[in-house]
Amino acid sequence: MRLSTTFTLTAMLAASSLVAPLAMAEAEDFPSKDIQYVIPFGPGGESDISARLQQKYFQELTSEQLVIQYMPGGGGAVGWSQLNDMSADGYTIMGTNLPHIVLKPMGKDAGFATQDIHNFTFFHYSPDAILVNADSPYQTLEELVEAARQAPGAVTFSGSGTYSANDVANTRFQQLADVTTTYIPFKGTGAAVTALLGGQVQAEWGYTTVAANHQDKVRMLAVAADERHPLFPDVPTFQELGYDMVGGAYRGMAVPAGTPDAVTAKLSQIFGEINQNPQFRQEMEDLGFVLLDVGNDEVADFLVEQSAQYETSARELGLID
Repeated sequence: MRLSTTFTLTAMLAASSLVAPLAMAEAEDFPSKDIQYVIPFGPGGESDISARLQQKYFQELTSEQLVIQYMPGGGGAVGWSQLNDMSADGYTIMGTNLPHIVLKPMGKDAGFATQDIHNFTFFHYSPDAILVNADSPYQTLEELVEAARQAPGAVTFSGSGTYSANDVANTRFQQLADVTTTYIPFKGTGAAVTALLGGQVQAEWGYTTVAANHQDKVRMLAVAADERHPLFPDVPTFQELGYDMVGGAYRGMAVPAGTPDAVTAKLSQIFGEINQNPQFRQEMEDLGFVLLDVGNDEVADFLVEQSAQYETSARELGLID
């Protein structure tokens, strides 16, 4: 019996000693076929746009295709709730969004928990911005704020849904500016822009990407970035105007639970290299995006920092006590 146990333990140790080299060899050869990139939203949104831009550079680096698929529903929840049921070999990845993956599980049952999502990178964000029509009487943010102070609740904002980045931004700004506005959630950024352009609301919580796409039709009053966006050098940041606001809709990628660490690290490396490509960066900036370089080793700390801010907003929104 003792000999049998000794033999079994020796065999187990020998087998386990092969795992790391095999995993490393697998990562060195990865990818050896196309990768399925699941976008948990419909086509045409900002997650889709950035994925389309990545395709060319992914093929240049790996000689494989980045095949985009869509799994819309529940503001991303349908996809994220099924992520860990997908193949955990590195050949399936899924787009993720902040604050969505943090706030959604705080509300009604979203079908997933934040910690279930195994992010390996965050590579860009769309900074929050306050937009008005080009012919709006509000020329500056302070003029809009003063109107809100004079008539609490009378200034209306459109935005892309409840508990979205726009909703969080509106809640935070009301607190910082000590004003009360009326936030009207729409089904996505496109509908929120249509409401602004159609005069249904006086302002919109949008993004720099919206302003980039409608430069002749809207005026951006302030942007929630660390510095002014290159496309809009005359638009001040919220910080310049005295409001401590930096943020927006952050976009990253995740793998199913059980994906080998070495393969996950290789994916992070590949998309990190794409993010450093000057041509890719220029294409993204021209569309109003701001690039981030949060790799696999930094994701955990990044999520802790962001989640702390979202929890404050969640209390103000009534999601948690």
